[in-house]
Amino acid sequence: MPSGPASGHVPLAVKILIAGGFGVGKTTLITAVSEIGPLQTEEVLTSAGLGIDDVHGVEGKTTTTVAMDFGRISINQDIVLYLFGTPGQDRFWFLWDELVMGALGAVVLADTRRLTDCFPSIDYFEQRGTPFLVAVNCFDGVQKHSANAVRRALDLDLDVPVVLCDARDRRSVKDVLIALVERVMTVSRVGRGVGTLHG
Repeated sequence: MPSGPASGHVPLAVKILIAGGFGVGKTTLITAVSEIGPLQTEEVLTSAGLGIDDVHGVEGKTTTTVAMDFGRISINQDIVLYLFGTPGQDRFWFLWDELVMGALGAVVLADTRRLTDCFPSIDYFEQRGTPFLVAVNCFDGVQKHSANAVRRALDLDLDVPVVLCDARDRRSVKDVLIALVERVMTVSRVGRGVGTLHG
C-alpha cells in the first residue's frame, strides 16, 4: 500500500541523534544506512584546525562535519527514522541543543582508540534524560574490546546498552538502531510504571 500525503497515510517520524567524538564514524554510519543520499556538511580539514582538532588515532581523516549529517530510513510504512549526525568538535556543540529537540534517543558511537571522546556525549544525554546507547565501531571488523570492558571503562549504568557494530555495514547499523528503539521503549515503560506494583 502506498504511503505519503497523496495516499492520506503519513508515517510516524522518529528523530534519532548519532553522536560521538571527532572522526569516530558518524557520517559513515548514516551513509551506510540511509535510503536517500545523505545530506552532509563536510568540509576539508585545513591548517586552521591545527591544535584545535585532535586527529590522534585518525590521522587519515581529511574532512569534518561542521553542522550535521542527515539521513532517513523507513522501518515500515508506519515508521520513518530521521538520523541527525552531530558535529564532534567542541566548537560546534552550540548546535546540539537545537538538534536534540524532539529526539527520541541517541546513539553514542565509540572508537576504542579514543574512548574518552565519548564522555562529553554521554554526559550531555545523561543530563538531559535522553535515552541512549553506546555503539562501539569495530574498525576493519576487528573486535579489540568486549562490550563489558567498554561499559566498565565508560562507567555506564547497567541499563545502558553497549553494542558492537561496523559503521560501514548497513545490517550492522540497522541492528544498532533497533537496539536503540528497544532501549527507548524500555525507558518509556519504566517511566509510566508499567510492570511495577503500586499500593
